[in-house]
Amino acid sequence: MKAMPPMPEQIRTETTKGILACLVAATSFGLMFPVMASALKRVDPFTFTSLRYLTAAVASLVVLLMKEGPQALRVRGESIGRAWLLGSLGFAGFGFLVFLGQQLAGRDGALMTSIMAATQPLLGVLILAVVNRALPPLATLGFIVLSFCGVILVVTRGDIGGFLNAPQNYAANLLILLGMTCWMIYTFGAARFATWSPLRYTTLTMCLGLTTILAINAGLFAVNAITVPSVADLIFIVPHVLYMGLIAGMVGVLCWNIGNKLLAPLNAALFLNMVPLVAFAVSALLGVLPTHIQIFGACVTIAALIGNNLYPRLAMRRTPTVSGRTTA
Repeated sequence: MKAMPPMPEQIRTETTKGILACLVAATSFGLMFPVMASALKRVDPFTFTSLRYLTAAVASLVVLLMKEGPQALRVRGESIGRAWLLGSLGFAGFGFLVFLGQQLAGRDGALMTSIMAATQPLLGVLILAVVNRALPPLATLGFIVLSFCGVILVVTRGDIGGFLNAPQNYAANLLILLGMTCWMIYTFGAARFATWSPLRYTTLTMCLGLTTILAINAGLFAVNAITVPSVADLIFIVPHVLYMGLIAGMVGVLCWNIGNKLLAPLNAALFLNMVPLVAFAVSALLGVLPTHIQIFGACVTIAALIGNNLYPRLAMRRTPTVSGRTTA
């Protein structure tokens, strides 16, 4: 018997869940860059990434077994090689490249990395265009560009010319950009595992990607490219590992995959523009008050998020014969 298409009320409910999930993910991601700024003063990004995802993978595995049972560990015809590749890109590629770039950037690394996170919707557009050989709807593309413009106003305080003329650490920027690209490939790769729940996709890809993380970390130790952290340094980063592993690593990634499945990758990616805004809000709480142009930029980004979610509903109302589900 052919499955009935979801009803409008069901679509609204799933869209709301997707939005909330993406907001939780974006908030947790935005906070992780200031957390990493402190941790990277004591340990290298490779060792920290290993500890982070080891913690997250164990916690996710326990939750998966409790919720879906041992049968959730069976691949069931899906490509384990593809799952390993996506997990390696999403967790090893993102963790190593982004946080190495943040460390190379020095004092401004956390802010610069959070700014680069706002480029991911545009990276998503490019990936989607390459894979599908077609651009997204012009409205979606317009909202992405508008939201990014709002972020630029926030982080530059309106002095865009000064921002463009400032000296840049190109090696750091390139590493961060490559890491963000790895994350977007991981995000779009979830569509290849449509029969898996977001929890299952998160856990299995993370566990498989962890093998790559540990192998690279062990290889770097073996050739003395990095040194084993001292006991004092390991004790110091325990709170950082717990936040990055359990909150940003497990809860954040799980919420991201939930939102990605409910809203579609390109729409979910738009919420990554909230990442630098969260970092900006943390700075404000620490005493760095926003300027008027920064407040305006934040409003522009929020308006783009709202507009991108309202537009499909208005379009659907204007077209009474629409069938199937809409995007967020």
